[in-house]
Amino acid sequence: MKPHEPGDEDARPSAGVEQSDLELVKRAQRGERGAFDLLVLRYQHKVVKLVARLLRDPAEAEDVAQEAFVKAYRALGSFRGDSAFYTWLYRIAVNTAKKALVDMKRDPLVLESSLQPGEDGDETSRAETVLTNAETPEAMLASKEIAAAVNSAIEALSDDLRQAVTLREIEGLSYEEIAEVMNCPIGTVRSRIFRAREAIALRLRPLLESPQGKRW
Repeated sequence: MKPHEPGDEDARPSAGVEQSDLELVKRAQRGERGAFDLLVLRYQHKVVKLVARLLRDPAEAEDVAQEAFVKAYRALGSFRGDSAFYTWLYRIAVNTAKKALVDMKRDPLVLESSLQPGEDGDETSRAETVLTNAETPEAMLASKEIAAAVNSAIEALSDDLRQAVTLREIEGLSYEEIAEVMNCPIGTVRSRIFRAREAIALRLRPLLESPQGKRW
């Protein structure tokens, strides 16, 4: 994943925002269309980005994201607040994107240059360091090779592994939230993310060590 840029918002809203979401949902459920419009404004950018990563086509992302919001609005009456609104919305967005992929007969691809550092200090952590500190021509070439290897590794993942690692490493969701979005047990989420990281690390390992065994 690309390094966090100043001004980027974290994918996980604050407790205050979650409470605000719930209040807006309740108002929308009472028939106040403007309240739902505020929710759309709050999450439109995030949903479009998520859908674009899964679809591999930014041109299609706007339409699919709009369809996801329409589905969310129609299903709003079923939202009871058992989970955060944004995780509920992400689940609808992911399912809508998956349907669009089937319709387009296309596999999703995460268009990112690298992943964020892994929790266990694996090869993805060292890859991030290389990308962040790429200043010399040699380092810049290395970062391009790593980016290509990461994209290739992600493209080769199964749909479930790709979606799990995207939601974790790129969207920043917790394991519990991913379990809600993907509608599966948290243990399955952990397994999928571990397997995805292992596959990516395997692709990166040859690039992270020189023939002499020294890292860039």
